[in-house]
Amino acid sequence: MISVRHLTKEFKRVKRKEGFLSGVRNLFSAEYTIKRAVDDISFEVREGEIVGYIGPNGAGKSTSIKMLSGILVPTSGHLEVNGIVPYKDRKANARQIGAVFGQKTQLWWDVPVIESLRLLKDIYKVSDRQYKRNLEIFNDLLELDTFCQTPVRQLSLGQRMRADLAAALQHDPKILFLDEPTIGVDIVAKEKLRTFIREINREFKVTVLLTTHDMWDIEKLCSRMLIIDHGQVIYDGSVEQIRDTYGGSRTLVVELEEEVADFSVPRAELVKSEGRKKWFRFNRLEASPSDLITQIGGRYPIVDLTVEEPEIEQLVRSIYQGQGRRTEVM
Repeated sequence: MISVRHLTKEFKRVKRKEGFLSGVRNLFSAEYTIKRAVDDISFEVREGEIVGYIGPNGAGKSTSIKMLSGILVPTSGHLEVNGIVPYKDRKANARQIGAVFGQKTQLWWDVPVIESLRLLKDIYKVSDRQYKRNLEIFNDLLELDTFCQTPVRQLSLGQRMRADLAAALQHDPKILFLDEPTIGVDIVAKEKLRTFIREINREFKVTVLLTTHDMWDIEKLCSRMLIIDHGQVIYDGSVEQIRDTYGGSRTLVVELEEEVADFSVPRAELVKSEGRKKWFRFNRLEASPSDLITQIGGRYPIVDLTVEEPEIEQLVRSIYQGQGRRTEVM
């Protein structure tokens, strides 16, 4: 569905010098620096996948999406989106993709949402039947009918993102590029957006490439993660695989029937104790939760228990540390 091989994108920037005469000389004999935003990346995305494409600001995520959308031409390498080279046939590529950029909109600012959708219907040459069918789906899953008569400038951010999703999908694209779709959106609106993305993926087999700083988006939506930094892919695997590889430590939280003094359990470390609750940290390669529960339950009656997994954000940070790279939150 999406094929990227040895893709590189460089930007040429003029070296700025102080002084008026230096500025004039730059007009005739400018010196340039080369910024490599994407550095020889390769990956494949199969039909029907939801793939999280994550990394720090400036890592090359948005540049990659713009090349896949046909907005930017790569410096070198090869990419195909459903058999089409995006920058060589932008019109054909536009017909098969949808794109939502969280900080931008393709809707007309001063007209009601429904009028923007009608204009896009004509631009994409969507049939009346297809338009009506999709509008019913959007009303059902996105509650579009509750604000479709409202001008875009008066929408909340969550409403605008739902309207942008509808606009991106009304021509039935096979592939959806989402760049920060939940940025700045409240919790309730985020869940509505996630539910909609899951539903269109399940019902219509829409392939989704998602860039986000919100690790809950990854946990809730994605079965696979591509992690990029300094323009290079440094991890490609499932969410479960990242837990297994980088999340060796887990925490067993047990609530006992009665308050007891702190006690030790083989192959686990007591890291916290509050009344009847105890927190034991253990390595999944050395002990299993069932083993620890059996040992503790054999000595004290257990009222409740949970196993806490490490957060994805912590595991991603571990990957950067292992690569000797920056560890800012994505």
